[in-house]
Amino acid sequence: MADRGGCCPPMDLFRSEAMQLVQLIIPMESAHLTVSYLGDLGLLQFKDLNSDKSPFQRTYAAQIKRCGEMARKLRFFKEQMLKAGFSTSTKSGAENDIDLDDLEVKLGELEAELIEMNANGEKLQRGYNELLEYKLVLQKAGEFFASAQRTATAQQREIGSQQMGDESIETPLLQEQETSTDLSKQVKLGFITGLVPREKSMAFERILFRATRGNVLLKQVPAEDPVTDPVSGEKMEKNVFVVFYSGERAKNKILKICEAFGANRYPFAEDLGKQGLMINEVSGRISELKTTIDAGLLLRDNLLRTIGDQFEQWNTKVKKEKSIYHTLNMLSLDVTKKCLVAEGWSPVFATKQIQEALQRAAFDSNSQVGAIFQVLHTRESPPTYFRTNKFTTAFQEIVDAYGVAKYQEANPGVYTIVTFPFLFAVMFGDWGHGICLLLATLFFIVREKKLSSQKLGDITEMTFGGRYVIMMMSLFSIYTGLIYNEFFSVPFELFGRSAYACRDLSCRDATSVGLIKVRDTYPFGVDPAWHGSRSELPFLNSLKMKMSILLGVAQMNLGIILSYFNATFFSNSLNIWFQFIPQMIFLNSLFGYLSLLIIVKWCTGSQADLYHIMIYMFLSPTDELGENQLFPGQKTAQIVLLLLALVSVPWMLLPKPFLLKKQHENRHQGQSYAPLESADETLLSEANHDSHGHDHEEFEFGEVFVHQLIHTIEFVLGAVSNTASYLRLWALSLAHSELSVVFYEKVLLLAWGFNNVIILIVGIIVFIFATIGVLLVMETLSAFLHALRLHWVEFQNKFYEGDGYKFHPFAFALIGDEDD
Repeated sequence: MADRGGCCPPMDLFRSEAMQLVQLIIPMESAHLTVSYLGDLGLLQFKDLNSDKSPFQRTYAAQIKRCGEMARKLRFFKEQMLKAGFSTSTKSGAENDIDLDDLEVKLGELEAELIEMNANGEKLQRGYNELLEYKLVLQKAGEFFASAQRTATAQQREIGSQQMGDESIETPLLQEQETSTDLSKQVKLGFITGLVPREKSMAFERILFRATRGNVLLKQVPAEDPVTDPVSGEKMEKNVFVVFYSGERAKNKILKICEAFGANRYPFAEDLGKQGLMINEVSGRISELKTTIDAGLLLRDNLLRTIGDQFEQWNTKVKKEKSIYHTLNMLSLDVTKKCLVAEGWSPVFATKQIQEALQRAAFDSNSQVGAIFQVLHTRESPPTYFRTNKFTTAFQEIVDAYGVAKYQEANPGVYTIVTFPFLFAVMFGDWGHGICLLLATLFFIVREKKLSSQKLGDITEMTFGGRYVIMMMSLFSIYTGLIYNEFFSVPFELFGRSAYACRDLSCRDATSVGLIKVRDTYPFGVDPAWHGSRSELPFLNSLKMKMSILLGVAQMNLGIILSYFNATFFSNSLNIWFQFIPQMIFLNSLFGYLSLLIIVKWCTGSQADLYHIMIYMFLSPTDELGENQLFPGQKTAQIVLLLLALVSVPWMLLPKPFLLKKQHENRHQGQSYAPLESADETLLSEANHDSHGHDHEEFEFGEVFVHQLIHTIEFVLGAVSNTASYLRLWALSLAHSELSVVFYEKVLLLAWGFNNVIILIVGIIVFIFATIGVLLVMETLSAFLHALRLHWVEFQNKFYEGDGYKFHPFAFALIGDEDD
């Protein structure tokens, strides 16, 4: 990279990895193993050579279907294990030893066995629940019949005793008459027993009454404990009922109503002796079923444990096989149908590793012919690939969220590692808050191994992913907080004593008349005596506003310098002479000069008005500066800079479109023949020509000129608006500082002044929650978003095109956490 560009340091992140388009010709017998080894390597992005075919027309559609079916069975096993409360074993096994055909058979057998066990278990459980309900019916209904019989016996005895006392000559005759009448008019009553859900019992009773026109007798007794319903398997409160009826027609109506209300019916004998026998029999069957169900559950649990021990191993195997066949479907068959042809992108550094994988696959599959590896020449733009680690990944993601870098253009991610947390800290400068952020992020960093293997919530996962960004932000916040000398808005004399003192011992005039300087200047940061004085806000506002302009101009200059590195790297001299140079002249003639004035004013202690200087530099550049003169020859320098700024605008606008037109004409008239470019040169130069029309396309001069006009206007206006945009650093810093002061003085100090313990405790709690909620959460998010905007808009628009696409290699490591 450095040799090609001639100006750029050999940094891994500064430019994306050099890529190459490769072609593999793989024999059919070693194709599966070859793709498997390449998946382990994870450095080749396959191109789909069968994009015109539907998934069902591809060669390995049947194998993918098989893998999908096995994945379905594994999902079924996982659901069953979760229901049973088992977790899958995390120990990894030698998955390569598993044969896919054997695994398919085994999974089928296990699924059939588990389904049969579940069906038998459900059947037994339903029978068990029915018997429990039946026992309940026998007990409750038996109590009802027994109490009814006792009542009837007592009534008969009472009637008998009355009759014995009133005996007369006519009594026997009357008894015979009653008996004969009863026998002739006796009606046999039937009854139905069962259970009905308690919430439906009132409606059940009402419908029964209406359907039979009141010709039923219903008795209900609530069951004390909830009962498991045999049909639904849910626990619910139920009532035991007995319905007495007369006639078959009434019986049919009652049966239909029971069915509609989900009332479970059970047979019942009138005879008390039979009832006792039935209760004993049901109790015996319940205990037998309970033993059988427990044994079945034990067998099922053992089976699920066996599955759980190998589940991860099987799941990984199936996922890998499915991804291998998906990849094989992207390969095309050659004419002889004995080889598969693959094309894909790989980093240049991975050439040797890919060739070794191909040789190993050919040897392990006992293939007579090895795979052929060759590099293809193409004008297609390669994918962008940066080798990042756990520290740099989050910063690279911040850049990629705006747009993936074009192939081998300068990557702003390198500078973002420092500039992003620093600009955040300028707005968040408080070393107390910085320490709180640091402690929070250290929790994630210390426990990162444990947390990385867990499922986290959306917000927690996002925070965990950016833990190193937050760590850098907190460290820079501590640094800027020490410069601002703010610890929860309280100043400390950390680096020595203050240079200022009160005019008298009482310090009455400290906030009105001011202080006097009695010692040397405070060595580091803002003197603590400024806080609370009458000149605090004017002083800090002036300091932070000017510092924001200096930082903004510096970062924008860095962006323009990076555009020079891009132009040099891609050998684009037009962009150097007609973009980089005029942009540097324009920006620094105006805002670079303003930055110089700020530094000179700080160094000399001058009282010059910088607003006046900059305004009259445009309105009346030939006027005398008077007391606003900061250095000799300033007036001449301003006129020269103003002329340079005016010249740089047409310099940016006019020459480039005409020179591009001339280059295009020369290429098509054959006046600039050149040797054929090598593959690397082709890839590097291709992206550079994309935006100015391809060789085989018509050159639209009007379109190019308008594009250049828009680009020029955007830069000229952007130079002003972007510089003003950096003033958000001052505004956010001031807001953060003032909020800290409000919470400290109006909450904590106010509660302290009441001399009441309860009010003090409440004040401390309110202060802690306000600090965490507003300053450590909302202000952090606010400063983060503003720093993001400054990088995406003000910095990256100077050089970053961001129209590339990411390198997505075929890698087994990337499919581990994916769910089918």
